[in-house]
Amino acid sequence: MAKFFGNLHLVLVVGLIAAIVVIACFTGWTGEGAKSVTDDVFRWLHAFFGILWIGLLYYLNFVQVPTMPSIPAEQTGAINNHIAPKVFFYFRWAALITVILGLLIAFHNGYGAKALTFGGEGYDGINMIGLGMWLALIMAFNVWFIIWPAQRKILNIVPGATDEEKAKLRPRALAASRTNLLLSLPMLYCMVSANLG
Repeated sequence: MAKFFGNLHLVLVVGLIAAIVVIACFTGWTGEGAKSVTDDVFRWLHAFFGILWIGLLYYLNFVQVPTMPSIPAEQTGAINNHIAPKVFFYFRWAALITVILGLLIAFHNGYGAKALTFGGEGYDGINMIGLGMWLALIMAFNVWFIIWPAQRKILNIVPGATDEEKAKLRPRALAASRTNLLLSLPMLYCMVSANLG
């Protein structure tokens, strides 16, 4: 049992299979049920990667960034060289996969273009999910084009950045990260409250 739980990838695969079986048991394996299984699997994966993305965003903003100034200099290497690069790997890929799956779900169900152009009526679910989609797109842009490029230099993943350059990049990366924290709150509300069926 310890060997099983010691293997993260195996636990994730078994968990994914268990989730798909649960989804299929409640929606059916063939016909319209099979279409629902596909849709439900995409929705589940969208939720999973969204939780991973936003969970790491909150970890960075609530735990790592505020704690770093109190860590002795001789210990920061463990975080900067081992933990942070792994965090940013999962952080950026979870952001991308979440956005792609969200767009696939929206277009597969026929409301993608209408949502992205706010083509609903008033404050309906289409416009709400559209707002959530735009907030997520802005957040993913921040991850891939502001936060990650800065962190690559700050963490010496790309060597050669001077201390002066890193000092300039830190506030920029922090501002983008805190912008994502701010946007995550209305984005999450839009995503859970749109009720598109």
